[in-house]
Amino acid sequence: MRRISVCPFLLLFFSSVSGSAPLPRAQNLTWTSFNFKTILTWSSDTDHTHTVEFSRVGRNRQRNPHCIRISHPECDLTDDLSDLKAAYTADVLTELMTFDPTELPFTQSKRFCPYNDTVIGAPQFSVEMDENGTIVLHMAEQQTALYRDGRHLTLRDVFKHDLKYSIIYNKAGSTGTKQTVVSDSEVVMKDVERGPSYCFRVAVFIASRRANRKLAKWTLPKCSPALTSDLFTELDPVLVSAGLLVIAALLIIVIVVIVCCCRRRGRDKQTEEEVHVIKEV
Repeated sequence: MRRISVCPFLLLFFSSVSGSAPLPRAQNLTWTSFNFKTILTWSSDTDHTHTVEFSRVGRNRQRNPHCIRISHPECDLTDDLSDLKAAYTADVLTELMTFDPTELPFTQSKRFCPYNDTVIGAPQFSVEMDENGTIVLHMAEQQTALYRDGRHLTLRDVFKHDLKYSIIYNKAGSTGTKQTVVSDSEVVMKDVERGPSYCFRVAVFIASRRANRKLAKWTLPKCSPALTSDLFTELDPVLVSAGLLVIAALLIIVIVVIVCCCRRRGRDKQTEEEVHVIKEV
């Protein structure tokens, strides 16, 4: 939608007829976007209304029907910025409630690209132990404000292979940390020791974004339970059985030796008593 220019003399005439001072421009235009919920805000004189016009860079301007002659200083453009990888600008036009000249003073926003600029929230995740005592992380899919084909899109729907997870972890009670980047939402942590408790923090990592936008917000730390050491579960069952048999055999041998020694000592004592009786006779 093009704005039609009006001769400055006509604008001066309309301004004098309306008896008003020049219309103030909107200020502090700001894009606020969280998980693709995108809102344009600004500050202005409450005695005026505003109309928002937006466009992809280099294209004709459009209007959201809910952001025409509005008195509140914000406009939700979530559903209007359909090409997520395109760059957009928006103009906020200032109007009088009682007078609508063709050419209005406006303020233009900075460029905004939903794919690159929306703020990504911290993911929900869980720390679990499998049947072998290995730590497994599960990251939950995050929904966005984008609605397509009867459902809300997830971050995975939007970013596809660009979506990764950065994981920082450390042994509980230790200050040393390690960091890894993974592609899947389920991760088996194979490079940690079995037994001690480990603590983890996770953030979404978008590889294609510029450096200061690659890493999203970090989660709060979550820790795994510590495993108690069980000797019999750690050792091979065959070795355990063989060891028990050896111990049992040693015990039997010791008992047999003790019994034999006791019997021999008893026989020796009996022989000594018989010899003593013979001498007395």
